[in-house]
Amino acid sequence: MKSRAVDLLMFGERVRKLRQRLGLSQEALADLCGLHRTYVGGVERGERNVGLLNLLRLARALRCKPGDLLRDL
Repeated sequence: MKSRAVDLLMFGERVRKLRQRLGLSQEALADLCGLHRTYVGGVERGERNVGLLNLLRLARALRCKPGDLLRDL
């Protein structure tokens, strides 16, 4: 069984790749989500365990389905 830390890192990397693909900075993504930029940075580094509402906010801002952020975790 994978550790939670690995799942958080994989999730964060997926968020980072999608953000970069859209040409967004962490700050721009945070603004689109209504989140703080340090929170987005923590997500991308695997330091944050994202709640459902924030997952939905991130997915909307990244123009993907919430399930796309969770696939294969």
